[in-house]
Amino acid sequence: MAMSTGPSGGDGEETPMSDINTTPLVDVMLVLLIIFLITVPVVLQTVPVNLPKVRFEPTTTKPENVNLSVRADGAGGCEVYWGLTRMNSQQLLDRAVEKLKAEIEKQGGPANVTELPEAHIRGDVNTPYKCIGGAVFTMQRAGFSRVGFISEPAPGGSVTRL
Repeated sequence: MAMSTGPSGGDGEETPMSDINTTPLVDVMLVLLIIFLITVPVVLQTVPVNLPKVRFEPTTTKPENVNLSVRADGAGGCEVYWGLTRMNSQQLLDRAVEKLKAEIEKQGGPANVTELPEAHIRGDVNTPYKCIGGAVFTMQRAGFSRVGFISEPAPGGSVTRL
């Protein structure tokens, strides 16, 4: 391997060059740039989704609110309870419509309605989505505009307000 030397000085000795050969450095940098230009868009391709913020809101229990409990029965069906009374889909719809009509009459008619009752659904952990979704759909079909879920916060977890 040879070493490049610069022009010889006045004393006849040759001095080594202190310039760096940048060609290999530029080659490596261009290869890395190409790799990053190819891989970064592949990694960043995602579907834009607005994820919910995690927070714990204590529910205010009002006597006019409807509390539903939903769980799966052993045969692959669904059990829906209004309070402690088991209901099928049609009974749930009829009772929910009656509840809203009674609340509207209690407030003095449709023109004077200030606040309608809410439906609170407690779903068992092992309940299939079709059961809970069916209860939500039935309550919305009856006219309940606010349908919420009741859950337990994780044990020992801190509560943060957003």
